[in-house]
Amino acid sequence: MTSRRKFISHAFSGMAAMAVSPYAFGILRQHQKQRLGVALVGLGYYSTDLLAPALQLTQHCYLAGIVTGTPSKAEKWKQQYNIPDKNIYNYENFNSIANNPDIDVIYIVLPPSMHAEYAVRAAGIGKHVWCEKPMAMTEAECKRMIDACNKNKVKLSIGYRVQHEPNTKQIIQFRKDLPYGKILKVEAAAGYFDPRTDHWKQKKNMGGGSMYDMGVYPLNAARYSTGLEPIAVTAHKSTTRPEIYKEVDETMAFELEFPGGATAKCETSFGKGMNDLLVTCEKGWYKLSPFQAYNGVRGTTSDGKNLNATIPNQQARQMDDDALAIINKTPVMVPGEEGLKDIRVVEAIYRSVAENRKVKIG
Repeated sequence: MTSRRKFISHAFSGMAAMAVSPYAFGILRQHQKQRLGVALVGLGYYSTDLLAPALQLTQHCYLAGIVTGTPSKAEKWKQQYNIPDKNIYNYENFNSIANNPDIDVIYIVLPPSMHAEYAVRAAGIGKHVWCEKPMAMTEAECKRMIDACNKNKVKLSIGYRVQHEPNTKQIIQFRKDLPYGKILKVEAAAGYFDPRTDHWKQKKNMGGGSMYDMGVYPLNAARYSTGLEPIAVTAHKSTTRPEIYKEVDETMAFELEFPGGATAKCETSFGKGMNDLLVTCEKGWYKLSPFQAYNGVRGTTSDGKNLNATIPNQQARQMDDDALAIINKTPVMVPGEEGLKDIRVVEAIYRSVAENRKVKIG
């Protein structure tokens, strides 16, 4: 926890650099490359255990640099991944990445409260932006990120890895082809039991809460399964550990209404394990269970088809897809607009809880 506090302290002290125009550093225009250099910002669990190992498997990008507020982490990563000193940054000298041609992409793996700030800074120094989910805390922050990337002519992609995964892509294709008829109802749930008692995910001002962290999985699944945007939501939060979850939600249940009558019943939690997606249609159903596990997604259909395609590594596939979009100058699979649409609903979910009523979504 001490290293996390140091990390946050360094991160926020670096925000003072925002007062300086990024153009003073000169925006580096990217040359055509076959492999893009990626700098990971924030070296917590997801970067350490998943993204860095995945970057050893990618074909179109590689681990070029890091940004961390913890010197001991910097030294360990330097040794483990042979990262040059010139590609190791902290939050005070973050903007000087503008002058480093080794780094093409900045991948933001910070607490959600920091996503918008560092996405805007990264775009401002001419680097493409990959950002972990949830995209940001508010719809307004999402718009700032999108606008900054558009202004600086860099790409923005949100880390919804399952949309790059083949069985999820089949679910998306079902909604287009409607082989089981009209979609009537989606049921989606994602959660795990978190035993920690003092972590940023339990702090409101850092973007904690099950809805932000895990809730975007069932929410995004309801949207990509139907291909529709919800028009109303009713939500309720609960906790079995009020002594821990004082500031944020431990469990959130929410029901979505879509145009044409389709509905979605969703749940997310830090208090219990859940990992299921079921889509009920007029002529049958299909499901994924688990639908967002790191070690693979599997499912079946009402007529006995198996959804069991495999890929070696989800994060590697996601990053290679996003790198190819940059190299080939094609649209990214999961742009900032996709993350914004989820956060618009997340804000409505919290309004529904606060006001104890159904909330319409504009």
